[in-house]
Amino acid sequence: MRTVRPASRALRFGVNYTPSRGWFHHWLDFDLDEVRADLDSVAALGLDHIRVFPLWPVFQPNRTLIRPRAVEQLVALADAAAERGLDVTVDGLQGHLSSFDFLPSWTATWHRRGIFDDPDVVAGQEEYLRTLASALADRPNFLGMTVGNEINQFSDDPHPDPDRITRAQADRWLERMLAACERGAPGRLHVHAEYDAAWYRDGHPFTPAQAARLGGATALHSWVFNGTAQRHGRTGTATEHHAAYLVELSKAWAVDPDRPVWLQEVGAPAPLIGPEHAAAFTDATLAGALDCTGLWGVTWWCSHDVSRELADFPELEYGLGLLTNDRRVKPAGAVIARIANEWRGRAHHPDVRSTALALDVGGALEAPARSVCAPGGAFFEAWAALTARGVRPTVVLAEHAEDRAHLSARGITEVLRVPDAV
Repeated sequence: MRTVRPASRALRFGVNYTPSRGWFHHWLDFDLDEVRADLDSVAALGLDHIRVFPLWPVFQPNRTLIRPRAVEQLVALADAAAERGLDVTVDGLQGHLSSFDFLPSWTATWHRRGIFDDPDVVAGQEEYLRTLASALADRPNFLGMTVGNEINQFSDDPHPDPDRITRAQADRWLERMLAACERGAPGRLHVHAEYDAAWYRDGHPFTPAQAARLGGATALHSWVFNGTAQRHGRTGTATEHHAAYLVELSKAWAVDPDRPVWLQEVGAPAPLIGPEHAAAFTDATLAGALDCTGLWGVTWWCSHDVSRELADFPELEYGLGLLTNDRRVKPAGAVIARIANEWRGRAHHPDVRSTALALDVGGALEAPARSVCAPGGAFFEAWAALTARGVRPTVVLAEHAEDRAHLSARGITEVLRVPDAV
């Protein structure tokens, strides 16, 4: 078997930008001076990029109206970031943020149309994404677009009013949205990002294969309030290694063994991770993720706490920031700053994980039995048990478990089955 040398990349460390005044409602009263002050506090942590969230109904209040002033404000924010040495990636279809849905009125109630399959809605989305990407295409600090934030939650339970679609429809929609981003800004890093139903929920129309094969990188959102911390506790191996688990799980579906993986959202949610433990959780989570090959970077959730002046957020949302909403650095922010500084200028090339755990989900494309990957599932628990014993497992689909060429390309020398791992 040939020796595999993992690709060496400079790691990126960034943050999901949550404005300190007005949260994402700041687009309604955009204040560039406030944005600059926020970005000063982000840059002071030594981070290199931010992820930015336009609110879809604010930017496209009518299907044929994409507000020029809103687009100008987005560009002004990107320029302010550039002045502080920060690159910018932009999510388009918001979509869903921190338990709130933001859908334009032309998709709802009297104008109710499926956001994934109605021809007029899809055409409007394409033009919106193309417009945002095009407006930023000449900015050197623009990394690329994310189609939307966890928009897959609109397609299935437990959403109270989902627009149900098939996997094939989700395929077509994602391909069209990514193509629109590419038309607007050719050659940038355009991705799509789902919450973990794509990896864990049987029958969900957004799938691991889409996540690991469409777009320029695999974007992952790791949240341990999904049953992981409830089952394993704050310091459990499965909890502290959940982000690393998703990174390795995603590789099972990737066609390209060198495909970059972007840990695009990860945070320390209270009360499962109490404020006094957020720094330790952050440190442990990053240590696990940084032990994975192919990592593009980490974008922590989030920059600033949500102000207590705003009502009706789930309690955990108020304290997720690396900085307070008056821009003071919190202990987890100090951890991120230290780690970003330690990695600045260093190549990232951890040893290849040569032991793989075979995963049977009933077929790669549909993954009808993917719930085995979820917290409490047989595969999830076996991977956690291996990790707790000091093994560094990756994941291989059962259909590739005896494929010598596939294993060789990934540097895998040993394949274990779930019963052997428990």
